[in-house]
Amino acid sequence: MTEPTPEASGSGEPPSKNALKKAQKEKEKAEKKAAAKARELAERQKKEADDAADVSVDSYGELPLIGSKDFKPTGKPRVDLADIEKLEDTEITFRCWVENARVQSAKLAFLNLRQGLNTVQAVVAASDKLSKQMVKFCGNVSTESTLAVTGLVKKVKEPIKSASIKDFEIHITALFIEVKAEVPLPLQVEDAERPLPSEGLGDEDEKASETGDARPLVGLNTRLNNRTLDLRAKINHAIFVIKSGVCALFQEFLSQKGFILIHTPKILGAASEGGANVFELKYFDRPAYLAQSPQFYKQMLIASRFQKVMEIGPVFRAENSNTARHLTEFTGLDLEMEFQENYHEVMSVLEDLMLFIFKELNSRYEKETELVRSAYHVEEFKLPESGKVPRIPFTEGIQMLRDAGEELGDYDDLTTPQEKHLGRLVLEKYNSDFYVLDQFPLAIRPAYTMPSPANPLLSNSYDMFMRGQEILSGAQRIHNADLLAEMMRKHDPPVDPNGLGTKDYVECFRYGCPPHGGGGFGLERIVQFWLGLPNIRMCSLFPRDPQRVIP
Repeated sequence: MTEPTPEASGSGEPPSKNALKKAQKEKEKAEKKAAAKARELAERQKKEADDAADVSVDSYGELPLIGSKDFKPTGKPRVDLADIEKLEDTEITFRCWVENARVQSAKLAFLNLRQGLNTVQAVVAASDKLSKQMVKFCGNVSTESTLAVTGLVKKVKEPIKSASIKDFEIHITALFIEVKAEVPLPLQVEDAERPLPSEGLGDEDEKASETGDARPLVGLNTRLNNRTLDLRAKINHAIFVIKSGVCALFQEFLSQKGFILIHTPKILGAASEGGANVFELKYFDRPAYLAQSPQFYKQMLIASRFQKVMEIGPVFRAENSNTARHLTEFTGLDLEMEFQENYHEVMSVLEDLMLFIFKELNSRYEKETELVRSAYHVEEFKLPESGKVPRIPFTEGIQMLRDAGEELGDYDDLTTPQEKHLGRLVLEKYNSDFYVLDQFPLAIRPAYTMPSPANPLLSNSYDMFMRGQEILSGAQRIHNADLLAEMMRKHDPPVDPNGLGTKDYVECFRYGCPPHGGGGFGLERIVQFWLGLPNIRMCSLFPRDPQRVIP
């Protein structure tokens, strides 16, 4: 560009210094723009040349969103990594996600790939058939991205410590991103694999302590606030595989005993069982309530000539209990059954049910149990033999605690610390983490509990415990309408047998009902105490407590 002359500027005076500076800047700007365009063109040409020379150009990349665009399926069968030992030297295709990806050099990258509870090391190595561009792409895939991978299964000389599959690795020949994970993640899944900072509620996770490897421990609240990421942790998958297993084993055992699976209402027209600790909701133009338990309906079905019933369903308790073992919504495992002559017949079924569940968890879910316990370093659950479950009369349990230094009355309810203390005493005396307390004081049981014939201040009721903490409350139920109405009126607080939520229940016993009993387990507690977990919220997919109703 030439500088303007006086004539060109329309003035007889020479241009000012500012005008010269401005012209110079314009010139530099134009030159920079031209240089940038030249670089962009050169880079594009280089990329096109590289792509043309990329022998792997059709073996990696990001796929269109499946289902949203035309996409021609490959038709390749997908493999489960659990079967990898049978596939040595075979090329396989499988879906997985990325735990970790790293570029080792221009010609080598490593990935840790996960499918379910299985993880495998994968290698991407440049060669005549695999390009450096593919190595770079694979080594930079974002953590948690979902992939479709094809590769050769190769046996390794030394066990791989960083993967659950230790004797084999995948030599990748094709890798496509099906769904790319956005980064940074609000929670690292590897941090969710580690134990909680403490045995508290995790409410102070912002102040989480540091470990020796300088990574901050992530508290429970942070994990629950990012639950979908937290649930990706292998330890959490194992917890819920076990939880599913408990339900399946519960039904398997009881079905073999002739129990029928039932489903009772969870929306009630009136608050039952005394009306305390219930959630009220608006039901069209009137109030309704969430069920505290299926108790009344279980008994009404026994009166309806269903001899044995079981249910797995939600239970709602409006208790403002912010502890490590309480939820406001949990899953109840309930059963009710006729007995012939003594309510201990029911207790025997319940004991054998739990022994079956424990033993089958040990055999069928050994891998998942060991995975979780390895993080929390919990002692193996001590099991008694069938018919030898410790049945401790409540009065004897009181005496054991007194002998150990506790101060409590003959008919006092046990506090949580006292329950745990008794659990340690029972373990020491009977070598069992599972036991039953029988004949509880009548005053601390529901109004429908049958009084004890041996002592009118006691009742034909029982609780079951794991590691010193209650998992079941059960009893013989009153099956005579007049006695039931009398006991309801005497109860503290009194219950009206003619009330809206109780009248139909009481009246059903006027038409003849056999003696019966049962109990209700808390599913999450069984899982928590079996695995030795510090907080029950870990056993609920999306837990509900007094402080949490989302996500």
